[in-house]
Amino acid sequence: MAVKAYKRSIFQRLAGRPQTEPPRDPSCWGFNEGILAIDLDRAPELSEHWGAIAIEDPALPVPVLVFRDGEGIIHAFCNLCGHGGRHLDPVSGTNTLMCCSLGKSTYDYDGQVVGGASEKPVVSFPVREQPGQVAITLYEN
Repeated sequence: MAVKAYKRSIFQRLAGRPQTEPPRDPSCWGFNEGILAIDLDRAPELSEHWGAIAIEDPALPVPVLVFRDGEGIIHAFCNLCGHGGRHLDPVSGTNTLMCCSLGKSTYDYDGQVVGGASEKPVVSFPVREQPGQVAITLYEN
């Protein structure tokens, strides 16, 4: 698989600055009994293909990357690279995620390493999309 990377300066990579931002409306999500629920009306970032949000909060067991791929399917991953613990970004036009750091660790949508420095996969979470809402299972009770 050919690996496509976002163009970032050496300073952006050293700082580990991801492309994906937190949701513009921080109240678009809730977490209860292991389920991260996102109100799609309040998270317009996820309305378009390749739209993405990064959710990180003490209420969550791990930071979460949520995005809609080129086919319109929503995916969710633990937003920590298996190499250095940096954040991930979906790479538009591919079926991959890439770490924001110098290692350029790259993963497929199953979380498996396809390039870069990482030797560990990333965790993907089950996603259930319903009209107006996405439910992501972070852990079972």
